Amino acid sequence: MYKIYINEKPLILKESGKESKGVKTDKKTLVTPYLGKPKFFLPYIDMLSKNTKVEKVIIHHHDVKALKRDFFSLVQRIKAGGGLVLNEKDEILVIFRRGFWDLPKGKMEPGETKRKSALREVMEETGIKDVRIEKKLLKTYHLFNNKRGRAIKESHWYLMRTSDKKLVPQHEEDIEIAQWISAEKFLNECKPMFKNIKEVVRQIM
Repeated sequence: MYKIYINEKPLILKESGKESKGVKTDKKTLVTPYLGKPKFFLPYIDMLSKNTKVEKVIIHHHDVKALKRDFFSLVQRIKAGGGLVLNEKDEILVIFRRGFWDLPKGKMEPGETKRKSALREVMEETGIKDVRIEKKLLKTYHLFNNKRGRAIKESHWYLMRTSDKKLVPQHEEDIEIAQWISAEKFLNECKPMFKNIKEVVRQIM
């Protein structure tokens, strides 16, 4: 299964036969089979991009990899790395950037691995130095428009640990705040926040 956020609404690519599992049937959810041509996706992308009553679209096919391949053929793909960083108190490292609460992350540089990208972005954006990766968590996707048209940011998230306490927000990247906070308090009190960030934090709850 692949979940792509479009205007904070999920477009879900699923295997046929599993498309209705855990899905509430209502007017806000649209479930449809894939008909085999990439242009099939375009009206559903537009539907979620606009402020329509539809809150979720599920598209299913017997070959999920082919489904993903065809969908991604329509967009520019941008890979990024990020970290859910824990300190000695099991608090998480969060940032406030451009009006949203977030986790440190950023685009991969040419020739860079996902892990190195995630570590570099965490260190650059928050000022910590002694940080290590414990494990891979998940990938998140969100679709947006840039100068070249539609693009998907594919973010690779890692669980990390650090003993560093001093934080220095990277102001040149518009980061106003870097701080430690409990995961529960972050989810309940820090708003606004993108839904894919909530999914990352819930991995440790």
